[in-house]
Amino acid sequence: MNQWNSFSSFAARLLHLAALSYLLIPAALCTTYNRTSNLAAYQFLDAFTWQTIADPVHGRVNYVNYSTAQQDSLVSVNGDRVVLRADSTTTLDPTGPGRNSFRLVSNERYTTHVAIFDIVHMPQGCGTWPAISEIDDTSSTAGGKIDILEGVNDQTPNLSSLHTSANCTMPDSRVMTGEVQGDDCSSGSGCGVDIDDPASYGPPFNTMGGGWYAVERTATYISIFFWERDDASVPRQVSHPGRTVDPSTWGIPAAYFPNTECDFTTHFAPHHIMISLTFCGDWAGTNATYSASGCPSTCVDFVNQNPSAFSGAYFEFNRLSIYQ
Repeated sequence: MNQWNSFSSFAARLLHLAALSYLLIPAALCTTYNRTSNLAAYQFLDAFTWQTIADPVHGRVNYVNYSTAQQDSLVSVNGDRVVLRADSTTTLDPTGPGRNSFRLVSNERYTTHVAIFDIVHMPQGCGTWPAISEIDDTSSTAGGKIDILEGVNDQTPNLSSLHTSANCTMPDSRVMTGEVQGDDCSSGSGCGVDIDDPASYGPPFNTMGGGWYAVERTATYISIFFWERDDASVPRQVSHPGRTVDPSTWGIPAAYFPNTECDFTTHFAPHHIMISLTFCGDWAGTNATYSASGCPSTCVDFVNQNPSAFSGAYFEFNRLSIYQ
């Protein structure tokens, strides 16, 4: 009888550990998604709306509409490639609007999905704050926010994060290649993960010809992946996207966010994809962040007075593939 009790206790502990491991390790079950959007060239642009709102992060920026972007050559299509850039010719009046730039938000909203971003170039330069994110209709954290690609002032590596309302945290131990930079998703900086690759952001990313970012959002976890352009391990499903993908075959994600300590159903609404470039603001422009980046002057003065410094402040996309 004692042997049976001992065995039962041991078996119960094994089951508990197995259950815990299942929650903290990215799912290995086959999950096939079907392509619903294959966006390049003008189809890419048609899938987005150009927002002209006041910048939610208080940047030295003026978000323009599509017509103005065309007129000022801030948007272009070359074959399948789409280029979105900031103004790099205008010296700004310190009392006038910020530097012209873009904030694109997808017309469609997504819950469970996979999105693959094939990016040739991302904005670089002191004062820059580019982002590829997923947001709700309010552009706040009320419905959750997923920062897939984000950084400031050319500082590597990329930071992938979740931002939510209260009572959403991440476990310290997770199976991913990135490094935890915070566990409380409702804090000002969110629950971030530094991608374990200095070429995941800024000039190093651009020097190697870019790469691929991918996000998988499910009801139980959110995974973010990154591959350099010349990475031999990039899955063919990513480098040559077809009609279906199965992210469980892609290996360990760069960032992994399980729902073990966060109720995704209450913290994450249906999301739009957002592509934006602001300057300075609540992160890139703070004295501690800007000066620590080795950038000259103050952020706002630099953005106002040095238009040619932003000739490299542009995104160039080969394609955006979305699966549901």
